[in-house]
Amino acid sequence: MQVSVENVGKLGRKLTVKIPAERLDAQVGERFAEMSRTVRLKGFRPGKVPLNVLKQRFGQQVHGEALSDLIGSTLREAVEKENLRPIANPSVETTGQAENGEIAYTASFEIMPEFPEIDVAALEIARPKATVEDADIDKMIETLRMQRRSFDVVDRKSKDGDFVMFEYAAETDGYRFPAEGLERAGSVLGSGTLFKALDEALAGRSADEDLVQDVAFPEDFRNADLAGKTAKVTFKIVKVQEPNLPAIDADFVKTFGVADGDLETFRKEVRANLERELKATLMARLKAEVAEKLADAHAALDVPELMVQAEAQSLAASNMPRGQQPPAEFVAQAEPVARKRVAAALLMGEIARKNEIRVDRKRMAEMLTAIASTYEEPEKVIELYNGDPQLMSGLQNRVMEDQVAEWVADHAKSTDQNLSFDEVMRPIGG
Repeated sequence: MQVSVENVGKLGRKLTVKIPAERLDAQVGERFAEMSRTVRLKGFRPGKVPLNVLKQRFGQQVHGEALSDLIGSTLREAVEKENLRPIANPSVETTGQAENGEIAYTASFEIMPEFPEIDVAALEIARPKATVEDADIDKMIETLRMQRRSFDVVDRKSKDGDFVMFEYAAETDGYRFPAEGLERAGSVLGSGTLFKALDEALAGRSADEDLVQDVAFPEDFRNADLAGKTAKVTFKIVKVQEPNLPAIDADFVKTFGVADGDLETFRKEVRANLERELKATLMARLKAEVAEKLADAHAALDVPELMVQAEAQSLAASNMPRGQQPPAEFVAQAEPVARKRVAAALLMGEIARKNEIRVDRKRMAEMLTAIASTYEEPEKVIELYNGDPQLMSGLQNRVMEDQVAEWVADHAKSTDQNLSFDEVMRPIGG
């Protein structure tokens, strides 16, 4: 077997492999020999199908399968011989035909970059810390009450917290929405569902009240013809309803699956859920911190373009409706962030490899249990994961990322960042 390597860019490699044609002929012969003993064809006794019939019927298939196997085995051998680390399955080109007694093929792929010495001791890591307090449980229970509130019609002026149903039409620069009649809508005042100017226009209004008012629509308003403009809006208030919150009693508690309606049991379950969410969010923040500091410390690291493009595509698609492909310009805009993410992932992988960090099976079991606990039938979720290699691989990767992030934080210049539950759960930058 002859192997030659051509560098294509910084990380691209083109591997040309030539193997004696008799190796392929031998494999094809072995396959036909096996088929002659096992294949069944109408009109022939088992094991008595003539070779020429087998070649006529299955020749192309057998040749293709043998060639594929031969390329697979020799490519692995060639990659190992050249000390290459491909990041994905190579793209292979070949005629599959012998020339001058040899079968040749080319394999194109990108390889892992050459990593510098990764010294995490110099990194400054802020390690977020927080606990769930009784006040956090009280706040969550109040949120659950709000989610189960009902609304009763009232004969008074509207105020914050009331649900106001109204009809409206907006006009600006010769444009009217809707084109005819009035559009019906409704919102809880002060909830943030509507923009502030509209909330203010609806506050202090009574059912059957009519009004006309200039309203400034925000730049990101969903109707592009009104976005960023001040329109004359005609309102008709249909009805005003005030919220009616359920009492925190046994009946309320039972709606959350606590059969006996015991409040203390309910509070324990709320605490357990909040602690699970807090733990996951703290880890996500630590991983983001470690990833950013690693990527910044090794900004010159070459990263495979294939991985960057895949990550950029994923980032751009996350802001699109399900199933809709993002435009090329969205993908291009996502590339800088994607490049940084890929670099961080590669660096964390190299840290795991160099320091022989192995996946903690106990942590995998704990994470799977935590994931399953959010479903009505946890045992079925666990069974689903255990029966799906792809799901288990994803779980294993998550646990490994957690372990590497903790290892880096343990070996870096880490300082604890004490936060409240709300501060941790608030989106970064929010």
